[in-house]
Amino acid sequence: MSESILYAVADGIATVTFNRPQVMNALDPATILEFRAVSERAEQDAQARVVVLRGAGPAFLAGGDVASFKANLATFSRDVVGLAGELHRGVLALRRAPKPVIASVHGAVAGAGMSIMMACDLVIAAEGTKFSMAYSRIATSPDGGASWFLPRLAGYQKAMELLLLAEAVDTTAMLSMGAINRVVAAAELEAATMKLAQRLAAGPATAYAETKALVNSQQKHTLTQHLDAEAQAFARCSAHADFAEGVTAFVEKRKAVFKHD
Repeated sequence: MSESILYAVADGIATVTFNRPQVMNALDPATILEFRAVSERAEQDAQARVVVLRGAGPAFLAGGDVASFKANLATFSRDVVGLAGELHRGVLALRRAPKPVIASVHGAVAGAGMSIMMACDLVIAAEGTKFSMAYSRIATSPDGGASWFLPRLAGYQKAMELLLLAEAVDTTAMLSMGAINRVVAAAELEAATMKLAQRLAAGPATAYAETKALVNSQQKHTLTQHLDAEAQAFARCSAHADFAEGVTAFVEKRKAVFKHD
């Protein structure tokens, strides 16, 4: 792993840091490959009960590295399918990961940065953050799942407005459409993110994994199928020691202490 994406785990929290601050963490081909690798690593890391994505420097992630696109114009249309495939493998790993994934965003979130943010389970944003789909500004359609995530969050017309006009919107607009969960003062972003991550890391990991799997599968199920899936997931959770601890703590009116295994 090079220094363009950093990965560290402490106290059950994996932190993934996009680390190209000189270009607002824009994704060049090498960084896209690293994103796929680090996302799959976080997905499979048994030591990580929560994953936090953040950006070093002035921005979370300002999309693709347009300078690298221009430098490779002659072969770009041929190579981009493979690069998009790597990006998409990373996005899918975040969605598959049997643990909560938090995006901690600030500064600018644009293009593929929006796609990656929307692939996360929770988003906490610093006041003043600006969000833009950006793709139409360079005459391309979206990737990274943006055209899948955004209509589900914002509705058809709003999604088309953001995708076609590529205008920057603020945290108030993103909060109102349900695309982010919390907004905090910029100076408090790191502490607020850590507090949320620590809360989730102390929670019932099996229940979180089952809940995430249910939510991600509901669109391909009929109601009857999904009710059965819920029953089976509930049964798996209730066979875990965390369930016994949870119900015992509830009855005894104390805080539950989960095992995380």
